[in-house]
Formats: sequence, structure tokens, C-alpha cells
Amino acid sequence: MEVKDVQANQGNLDLVFTVVEKEEPRTFEKFGKQGQVCNAKVKDETGEIKLTLWNEDVEKINVGDKVHLENGWCSEFRGERQLSTGKFGKIEVVESAPPQEVFTNDPGMLGSQAELAMGEGDVGEETSEETGEELISEEEFVD
Repeated sequence: MEVKDVQANQGNLDLVFTVVEKEEPRTFEKFGKQGQVCNAKVKDETGEIKLTLWNEDVEKINVGDKVHLENGWCSEFRGERQLSTGKFGKIEVVESAPPQEVFTNDPGMLGSQAELAMGEGDVGEETSEETGEELISEEEFVD
């Protein structure tokens, strides 16, 4: 089945789609038990639709993942169709998203090695892990 064919109040849905957005999870309490819920936007070649993730599925699914929803359910809330696993469905990651590269100019994000490479910190007292030699800052270096 394709996203464009999904109707509100329809069950036994079998779809494969890609997660394009994922909101921050929210926690709730029902019948004395805590849980979490999260909305995500998913798409296939025919369209986009909202997916509601519950409890353990929240951590299982990430942006960029290709996902299979089996025996799912579509409801409607405020005029918008929403997929979920319902009572009897299941959701599984078919293909995980490739790892994201992080680009930064903030040496603090990269840890102490980056600080050493950038010449920050008290370099005179540090040694190189590769060679064991004492590192000398440019200010201390004399020709």
C-alpha cells in the first residue's frame, strides 16, 4: 500500500516509508504507568503522513530510517491523518539511516584532543599521546 491510498479509520495497513522528521518525545502517565509518545513525519514516493510512535518505538525509529509498518492503523485528528501501530501492529526498521557527520568550529565539542591540536589549554604540561613527547606552544618556541 502507498501513503496516498491511506484513509482515516482504516486498519490492517502495510506500508514502507522513510522518516523525514521526528519531534521531541513527550512523557505521560496513564493508569499509574509512565510512557512516552512522539510524532514523526514519514513519506514514500506518493506523499507524506504523520506517524505517532509509542513507548519503545520512540527510541527505535530515527530520521532517515526506512521503516515497515505492519498491521497499522490510521486515525484522524483535527482533520489530519495519523498512522500508528494501534493495538495489534508492529513497526520495524528495514534500513537504518547512515550516520550523520558533524561539522563544527567549536573545539569544545570534540574534546581535549581537538583543544591540543588547536593550541588551547596549558599545552606546556601536555604530552602527545602518539609520541609521548612534550608539546610546546608556538609562544614558547624560540628559533
